[in-house]
Amino acid sequence: MLRWREIDKPFPKRGEVLIKLRATTVTSADWRVRSLTMPRGFGVFARLAFGVTKPRQRILGSELAGDIEAVGEAVRGFKAGDAVFAFTGARMGCHAPYRCVAADGALALKPPNLGYDAVAALSFGGTTALDFLRRAKLQRGDSVLLNGASGAVGTAMLQLAHHAGAHVTAVCSGANAAWVQALGAARVIDYTQVDFAREGQRYDVIIDTVGTAPYARAKPALKPGGRLLLVLCGLPELLRAPWVSRFTRHNIIAGPAAERADDMRQLAALAQAGVFKPVIDRRYAFEDIVEAHRYVDSGRKKGNVVITFAQ
Repeated sequence: MLRWREIDKPFPKRGEVLIKLRATTVTSADWRVRSLTMPRGFGVFARLAFGVTKPRQRILGSELAGDIEAVGEAVRGFKAGDAVFAFTGARMGCHAPYRCVAADGALALKPPNLGYDAVAALSFGGTTALDFLRRAKLQRGDSVLLNGASGAVGTAMLQLAHHAGAHVTAVCSGANAAWVQALGAARVIDYTQVDFAREGQRYDVIIDTVGTAPYARAKPALKPGGRLLLVLCGLPELLRAPWVSRFTRHNIIAGPAAERADDMRQLAALAQAGVFKPVIDRRYAFEDIVEAHRYVDSGRKKGNVVITFAQ
């Protein structure tokens, strides 16, 4: 359940900045943490990490955009008044008007050509995409199949892989085909009509952002030496990955994405250059955040759901 609660305004510690939020997001991660709906095998670990009988972190939200209101001691590179965006990951806490974050963490200056609502949606999908594509050693000319191309991570993966020179085949519903193709997909497969694994095409890289393409299913569609990127997978697939990579001609890349300050700066540069444009499905006022969560819970979200704060 979501409940409103008044809390004290935070104060920046040494090495931290205090940000007054202009926008945040509701992501699939917020839904999973709140409901403890986890991939197969992770239920117990999720309770240990996020709370056994009640949430350990009471404030959800992992992305923010806003203005620095104050800086703590020993902060370099940022000052009061700077427009910034940040990614707090599993520490969350962004569904509030103020948030303190480490100045040397996943924090960067806002690209001047994007509004706060768009910038708030850069981090969750963008950092995940950069990390997995880096680990996959994506090359120009690689053929890529992207399963789950219309979500926050999928739309980021599509744009960044296309920018890297890959030829991307996107898998999504037919209703989303036109705008997914406009993001850079060379081809779109409607998963309600065609099973990519039975189509006969083979790819250098297969990316699964929704957990429906484990190795057993994806194997026939992988070229020799192909890489399978399991952005979302259950514990059995995660444990199997090293063995498949060692004893077959395929490489499985899985596990959580890293959170790096350099990636935040890279995303800002890509967004400023017009290479990466976060897809925003809906915007809600902070007062309507419960409705935003209900919409994300429905599973119909396309791209990002943004929450804006009154100024």
